[in-house]
Amino acid sequence: MFDSNIAIWLLLGSFVLFIVFKMPVVFALAVSSCVTLLYMHIPLMAFIQQMAKSVNSFSLMAIPFFILAGEIMGAGGISNRLLDCANVFVGRFRGGLAYVNVLGSMLFGHLSGSAVADVSSLGSVEIPMQVKAGYDMPFSVAVTVASACQGVLIPPSHNMIIYSLAAGGVSVGALFIAGLLPGVMLGLLLLVVCAVLSVVRHYPKGEAVPFKQGVKIVWNALLALFTAVIILFGVTLGFFTATESAAIASIYAFIVSMFIYKELKLSMMPRILMNTVKTLAMVFSLIAAAGAFGYLLAMLRIPTLITQGLLSISSNKYVIFVLINIMLLLLGCIMDMAPLILIVTPILVPVVKAFGMSPVQFGVVLIFNLAVGLCTPPVGSALFVGCGIGKISMEETVKAMLPMYLVMVIGLLLVTFIPEVSLFLPRMLGYQV
Repeated sequence: MFDSNIAIWLLLGSFVLFIVFKMPVVFALAVSSCVTLLYMHIPLMAFIQQMAKSVNSFSLMAIPFFILAGEIMGAGGISNRLLDCANVFVGRFRGGLAYVNVLGSMLFGHLSGSAVADVSSLGSVEIPMQVKAGYDMPFSVAVTVASACQGVLIPPSHNMIIYSLAAGGVSVGALFIAGLLPGVMLGLLLLVVCAVLSVVRHYPKGEAVPFKQGVKIVWNALLALFTAVIILFGVTLGFFTATESAAIASIYAFIVSMFIYKELKLSMMPRILMNTVKTLAMVFSLIAAAGAFGYLLAMLRIPTLITQGLLSISSNKYVIFVLINIMLLLLGCIMDMAPLILIVTPILVPVVKAFGMSPVQFGVVLIFNLAVGLCTPPVGSALFVGCGIGKISMEETVKAMLPMYLVMVIGLLLVTFIPEVSLFLPRMLGYQV
């Protein structure tokens, strides 16, 4: 026999200790799980079985295809065409390049589903372009990093698929659609910030694109954006599953990049495939280790205990939702998105359901919180990449991002306390949310 309280402290305490000493999250999850299993006198084969069970899911097959599609589009010249398309519509206004930055990220988010991919591919073009036009470097990096966070909300987002798995099979189609309005809303809020700062700081106006040239640019961009149409409408209208849509999108992106845009070469494919495998290895190892960790969380009834603990603090759902948001924002500052989704989802979904929040809405709230974490120190991956491209310190970028953090929190509160922001479109399309 074992003492469940000691087992809980051993599991959670050892995990936190390993993270504090900067052990990689995968190993922290695995070692803390194994130590706890040994204390509970459970054979370590259970750990292996739970890891295998966690990745033995057909829906997870969508993730490698989405990652591959994003890599192909990043290398195939699609990102530049999306920037040109955004410039046609908003580049002529004061602060136009900042608007192009935000709108370009919104469009690219439809294709890659990754904030880091957004900063890497678009930022290397946008940041030098803005600085050359007269924008200061901290603002240029800040708007690039903040706008990239739309990519994890706007479908397709492989993080939504990870959440669906961790939440026990929530509809991927419903999650995709639920993230659309919040992602666009975040973009609009960032556009407001850019408009105000552009007027106050007298950022330059861009030049209007001639009509005929604009039509040609938009047409070229539409070929790229059709990838999002395949994914979004194919899944939501039931033509194919998320996995099938991801595979078709990868093939379509390959055809467009190689035979229409002619910027993708066969010689580039080994590097693209290698990058895909590296990312995939990281994601799947996290899912496997977190599956074993979640098995112990459920066995020790930790989600139930946390629910009871929160209920003892307050019976007011608004207070509980604020506390959950604060907790997620703090966790997002110190951990990456994928492991956090896998760890906190089985713990918090029962809590929010007890207060009447739909798991689909909570999925958007969770992803939104962790999107903010991608651009906050000390471990915000999008923030690190942006600072590296701009060759400036994190302190300068964070200071420039303060107005953007404010509107991101406003957007988060709207998603949290107004369910229709995330649930209107899924309900309109007939999803039971």
